[in-house]
Amino acid sequence: MESTIEETTLSTISLLEGRLLRIEHLLYGSSVTQSTTSAVRNLHDLEHRFTKLLQHIRVYGELLKLYKSNPTLFQSPPASQPPPELSVEALRAIVLSAAASYPATASALTAISDTPVPDPAYSAGLATLLPRMRGIEATQLAQSAEIAELRARSEAAIRQWYTHDVMGYSDFVASVESRIERVERATRRVEKSRDEI
Repeated sequence: MESTIEETTLSTISLLEGRLLRIEHLLYGSSVTQSTTSAVRNLHDLEHRFTKLLQHIRVYGELLKLYKSNPTLFQSPPASQPPPELSVEALRAIVLSAAASYPATASALTAISDTPVPDPAYSAGLATLLPRMRGIEATQLAQSAEIAELRARSEAAIRQWYTHDVMGYSDFVASVESRIERVERATRRVEKSRDEI
């Protein structure tokens, strides 16, 4: 009898420690390795860590108080039984308020069951096309890379044409115009000096 009590106690402590380790892992991201100390020491450590958690995170303490005062809140009743805290009138009101959605749900379920299943040959045909589609995707990727390279080369050619040809020609025209202006000024000076004589 004592051996079964000890086994039960040890398994309970082990389960509690496992739960606490999972909670610590969820909260802190690291788990504490299991020790090989006595069961009393393990239980004391578990209680200490649990009270530490309750002190640091106030929500857990509030939940524990709520559980101690109303333990039925944390136990879900079986789906076949109505909640015991609701009266028959309240249950009837809940059912009647949702009664309008029953026909819509039934018709939606009927529509789903009436929807024909597509021919498996189409799915098989699509599955056989997968390698070809992968090949087309690879071709598209290669074409996209080639288009990007051509765009870069076109941009470099246009930039070179603009900087060398267009800008060079405009510099040439500007230098010719400045020389013509200088010649015109010199010619005017000469003509002015002739008129004065």
